[in-house]
Amino acid sequence: MDTYAEPERTRHDTIASGPPIRELFRDVVADRLPGRRPPQAAMLSDAGADPCWDDRSFLADFYNEILHQDTCRPATAEGLVLLAALAGDDRIPARHRFQAVHLLFRAATVAERHLAETWPATPRHADPGSEVRARDAVRALTPDLLSRWSAECPAVRLALAGLAVVFPTDRTLPALTSRLGTFTHQHPRGTDIGDYARFVLVLAAQDEARILTATEQLTDAYWTGTARGAPTRARALHLLAQMLTRVRTGFDRSRAPQ
Repeated sequence: MDTYAEPERTRHDTIASGPPIRELFRDVVADRLPGRRPPQAAMLSDAGADPCWDDRSFLADFYNEILHQDTCRPATAEGLVLLAALAGDDRIPARHRFQAVHLLFRAATVAERHLAETWPATPRHADPGSEVRARDAVRALTPDLLSRWSAECPAVRLALAGLAVVFPTDRTLPALTSRLGTFTHQHPRGTDIGDYARFVLVLAAQDEARILTATEQLTDAYWTGTARGAPTRARALHLLAQMLTRVRTGFDRSRAPQ
């Protein structure tokens, strides 16, 4: 948006308001969350500005404040509402909506993914109470985000599909077959998007034997494996997270239109 790139700003004004994406986040959050805001929203105020921020460093710090190094803290659940607000607003560029949904997925699956990584040991730095609250928060936010499916771009739809299988319902699971049909027709097996879409459909079928088989086949072929003794769902979500990260990387490289 051109209004966020005015060439005549003074250095003082630039430091006070911060990089363009931060200004946009601030405006969206102000519009969508006019009441009490989570503590992480302080990073969007002028008082919380870092004069060294550019778009990239601000985003890294902002996202890390919500989901700290892929771990949940007591305030994580509160901050997830910020991600949902950003993911649900068309003023936010598509790649950032994707990232917001991706982080919601990661917050909702922290406990299971880390269990798969460390099995049979207990995950280090685990905070079970915070993880449960984060998962519950994402569960509550997911229906509104899924309702945007028809209006979303293909990349964000892929991220939403990941949320749908984390929180399966009788309504969302059957819908995934038709909703992911375009991806499976256009992207063959062995491609990042094709494998991801097909694995989501396996998870949606909720057949543990099929899930285990697909997890092991994909792990052997492409991805970082986990101990075979770990729970099947934990292994599957660990794999799905890796796949979604790969899809995100491809999306970033493509520099989708904003």
